[in-house]
Amino acid sequence: MITFWAAYAQLPGRAAERVRLTAVDGRFTSVETDVAPGPTDTRLSGVVLPGFANAHSHAFHRALRGRTHAQGGTFWTWRQQMYATAAALDPDRYFELARAVYAEMVLAGMTAVGEFHYLHHDCAGRRYADPNAMTAALAAAAGEAGIRLTVLDVCYLSGGLTAGGHLPLDPVQERFSDGSVDAWAERVASWTPPDGVIVGSAIHSVRAVPEPALARFAEVEPGMADTVGPLHVHLSEQPAENAAVQEFYGCTPTELLDRNNLLTERTSAVHATHLTPGDITRLGRRATYACFCPTTERDLADGIGPARALAAAGSPLTLGSDQHAVIDMFAEIRGLEMHERLISNERGRFTPTELITAATEVGQRSLGRADAGRIAVGAPADLVEIDLASIRTAGSHADQVIYAATATDVKTVVVGGDTVVRDGEHRLGSIGPLLTKSLAQLGDSR
Repeated sequence: MITFWAAYAQLPGRAAERVRLTAVDGRFTSVETDVAPGPTDTRLSGVVLPGFANAHSHAFHRALRGRTHAQGGTFWTWRQQMYATAAALDPDRYFELARAVYAEMVLAGMTAVGEFHYLHHDCAGRRYADPNAMTAALAAAAGEAGIRLTVLDVCYLSGGLTAGGHLPLDPVQERFSDGSVDAWAERVASWTPPDGVIVGSAIHSVRAVPEPALARFAEVEPGMADTVGPLHVHLSEQPAENAAVQEFYGCTPTELLDRNNLLTERTSAVHATHLTPGDITRLGRRATYACFCPTTERDLADGIGPARALAAAGSPLTLGSDQHAVIDMFAEIRGLEMHERLISNERGRFTPTELITAATEVGQRSLGRADAGRIAVGAPADLVEIDLASIRTAGSHADQVIYAATATDVKTVVVGGDTVVRDGEHRLGSIGPLLTKSLAQLGDSR
């Protein structure tokens, strides 16, 4: 048994003061409010929130931070640099990079991550001796970093889409593809994940999976496991994708997924940036999650998605750091609200509680962790303490600290009752050198 005493804590639907939390075997067994600290309590003087869920990650994209801005360009030119980085990775290098990236996430208060994983094979597209060696590297990295992992294993079959149809894979994309939906499903089913790791599914995008394969995916994927995990998909991130789908299929990407029965309550539409009113209605009617990644959507000049409209239609909102131009959930939280302010000329488009819930409970649920993301009896004992006395947060109201804090203000991170970050230091030690060493092995993608 371990006990924590928090000066302030965000409980389901409300903020509370003087809160004692008791955890046994990694779960909260007692939550008391308005109590004095006990002699054996671990005292948390800042604001305590549930652990953040990073609902959309490409761990290897962290290697591009600060390296892709010299020549300007678009999402499509950035993608060429991303491909060059992907080509430099093997299981050992991927483990080292992902371990450091996941540790950086934990330092930022993230206790769970959904890894949108499509680096499956070697650079020639051949399976490793262990067909899931890259997946295993991610799981091992998450275990050492102390973060809960949901592997969103990606089906990726074509090189793109034009008005004339789907394109063959580029050589660099060969390592992403299993060749068919059935081969993808066979590989995914052959991996036994470590305890605590959830395996979910993903469709890279409608440009990367032709409609006959989408239909087959909808048949095969639900029966792949005894417990069906989450399903994620990149959706309408770029106008060019929308135009190609409209020209070839005569519909929007959202409509294409819907007519193949792929919009459900366990589906997350990632980005959901360029939607029609009909798309918003469809996603909301299906209660499909909408995962926004504001720092990436800004960095790649994607645009601002209709977050408030989607929430109003019935789509639960989640947040991710995607390509990790920044790993800071406070930046993603504020991005969701501030983008809405820019396009609406109104403040307070989301309440602080709505924003925190998107970053915690709803995000965890979208990753297959329905019992997580809450400080409540029975929930996993995951929590984050935010410093209320830093140069950034001093003077902030406890229930509004998300508008002032940054990742640097995270003091304590507890995952399953274990303290992984204490006084702003990760249990692995300094993470900067781990990142520096790993990135140096990959070279420069320019």
